[in-house]
Amino acid sequence: MKNVKFMSASEAVAMIDDEAVVGLVGGGGGLVEASKLHEAVEQRFLESGHPNSLTCIHSLGIGDRQRRGMNRFAHLGMTRRVIGGHWIWSPRMQQMARDNEIEAYVLPGGVIMQLMREVAAGRPGLITHVGLGTFVDPRLDGGRLNEAAKEDLTELIKIDGKEYLRYLPIPVSVALLRGSYADEDGNISLEEEPANLDIYAMAAAAHNSGGKVIFQVKGKVPRNTFKAREVRVPGALVDAVVVDASQRQGYNLIYDPGLSGESYRGNLEKQKFSQSPRLVIARRAQKELVIGSVINFGFGIPDQVAKLISHEGSSGKYFQTIEHGTYGGQLMDGDLFGYAMNPTCMIDGPSQFDFYSGGGLDIAFLGFGELDRNGNVNVSKLAGNTVGPGGFIDIAQNARTVVFCGTFDTGGTVCEIGEGKLSIKSPGRITKLINDVAQITFSGAQALAHGQKVIYVTERAVFELTELGVELIEIAPGVDVKNDILSCMDFVPIIGTDIALMETNFFREYKAL
Repeated sequence: MKNVKFMSASEAVAMIDDEAVVGLVGGGGGLVEASKLHEAVEQRFLESGHPNSLTCIHSLGIGDRQRRGMNRFAHLGMTRRVIGGHWIWSPRMQQMARDNEIEAYVLPGGVIMQLMREVAAGRPGLITHVGLGTFVDPRLDGGRLNEAAKEDLTELIKIDGKEYLRYLPIPVSVALLRGSYADEDGNISLEEEPANLDIYAMAAAAHNSGGKVIFQVKGKVPRNTFKAREVRVPGALVDAVVVDASQRQGYNLIYDPGLSGESYRGNLEKQKFSQSPRLVIARRAQKELVIGSVINFGFGIPDQVAKLISHEGSSGKYFQTIEHGTYGGQLMDGDLFGYAMNPTCMIDGPSQFDFYSGGGLDIAFLGFGELDRNGNVNVSKLAGNTVGPGGFIDIAQNARTVVFCGTFDTGGTVCEIGEGKLSIKSPGRITKLINDVAQITFSGAQALAHGQKVIYVTERAVFELTELGVELIEIAPGVDVKNDILSCMDFVPIIGTDIALMETNFFREYKAL
């Protein structure tokens, strides 16, 4: 029997050597984040200068946009390299990337999860089509986000005449993870967590790399407390356990069994909506749904579509999923994106991405920051900031239908919505429909090659990707094509003779069906 030691957080993080590769798991809002361990690592560095020159790898965004999560590792000298799927929760690390104080890499979130599984298995990295034609393709940026990042983490290969990307293996020195409870033998349960994410894959990657696996849990329970199926990480993989009795489900969530799927919460509060361009976009996007569809919702405006479905009581008509491994339930938004109230199923994140990358999604609703004349979309590098795609690339590249949801422009747009029409009073300062996106997070060419249906929905116009380019197919009632659309974008779309009007109902007060 492996001797699992229960110890303080400071004792546990003393196991981290300089130049270690640190595997981290979590999501925005504190989802399964080992916050106490992160804080202890930061405190040790600030007091002693160790550990330093770390490489941090994480699949999804971790932090609170202020101090926690990846922000704990954002100190000069502490971290040398970050390989992250999503960066928006850590402005301090974003700034270090801009200043070339770290080597900044971004890889697809699902790829990182699956790569950890490959590392655990001792295989030569992850070979996949995911990322072809995007900024992680070595023919473009290879996932490098700044000048300091010089090493190649991906390579282009061919198998049976087809192109694939090989993401090189990254051995993990130590994994900082969170569970709900640990028994005396170090077996870890996740019953109070709102998602499994890639906890097991990261633990196995660290263990099989010869590294250390450190868990933070809410409490310690006697041996033989857990039923076998309740153990999600066996003690054989665990080197140290830190008990944090104050552990929460999220930064501002003490404990809700409805979020962890342990019990069903009825009589949920109805969603509230106010008329806005975001609501118009969500209502139009919702029209693309087909009963029985398997759906994924991205962060931002797309989660408004999920709110509409919940409000209308039609959740049972579809199979709703999020990349964290969750099916069903009422999806949360904002800082709690990744949580679901009353989920019907929770699987591990790498397995969810297996399903996505193999084409299991019927439709995905995703945001866009920039759209160009070739149908390419950028969400990963905006205004010079390293944002990262999270699961965006894995999802967008493989869903049968992709509906991009975003405002037409941004930066002070003034418009009026009501009486069945849209009136543009003043356009935004920042044009989002441009000739060439700053970074290709979604490749229009790849989408056409694989026969995807791609729709771009804004509050004043709807576009579709065709073999000839981006075509204008609908306009909002009340807008002028020349003054409100064409003059506010950098390229001229294909304009057919049968442009339709968006439904006038979208521009009236919303009432549930």
